[in-house]
Amino acid sequence: MKKLIAIASLAATVAFTGTAFAGETPAPEGASVYFINVKDGDTLTNPVTIRFGLKGMGVAPAGTEKEHTGHHHLIINESIEGEELNEPIPADDQHIHFGGGQTEKTLELPAGTHTLQLVLGDWSHIPHNPPVMSEKITVTVK
Repeated sequence: MKKLIAIASLAATVAFTGTAFAGETPAPEGASVYFINVKDGDTLTNPVTIRFGLKGMGVAPAGTEKEHTGHHHLIINESIEGEELNEPIPADDQHIHFGGGQTEKTLELPAGTHTLQLVLGDWSHIPHNPPVMSEKITVTVK
């Protein structure tokens, strides 16, 4: 009975989303995303401009299903890990989407210490497999 329920649930999920399972979009070996102009330990002043780099893949707007491409997400004071890597990245003040294919952002951050991380999402905002993520860095804003 449990197996039947699991199969029905899976079928409903596929029918509802009409898309591939989470985390199925492959990333090429060696692909990486990184901060171009900000590094761990930096002290910054507002407004803060952050530039995103990408190696081994291309940038494409959200909704564009093309092999070896994705779009940037800036994660502020949060983490994406575990099962979250198999789901669309949320869109809020801590998870900023660049679905238009943008490669930089100027923003105001409150004074204090902040963590920043870049995560590449596929056409549907789901991290690739394996995830293409920068190291999490810590910056201080004056």
